[in-house]
Amino acid sequence: MTAAAAAGLPTLADKAYHAAGIGIRTPAKKTAAQPLLNARQRVYNLLQSRARALGERAMAILKTRWSALHRISLCPHRIGAIVQAALVQTHHEHQGRY
Repeated sequence: MTAAAAAGLPTLADKAYHAAGIGIRTPAKKTAAQPLLNARQRVYNLLQSRARALGERAMAILKTRWSALHRISLCPHRIGAIVQAALVQTHHEHQGRY
């Protein structure tokens, strides 16, 4: 996650990663000094959760659709190529939604 953020890629995380580092975006949290979030913070949290939901849904589909990938033992480069092929096939099956 930090490698992606260091490369300048937008990196979204949930509230558990609030101190993950520079470039990792987490939702706004309520504090003792500010018990309610303002409208801008609520909109930010909503947009971030929607963006994260798409990625999490896509990963869930990949994990369930391609259960053969659970116990694979190849070099990481070959696994990456196989997962990329599975992702393309899944993307095609779902008409580009994920």
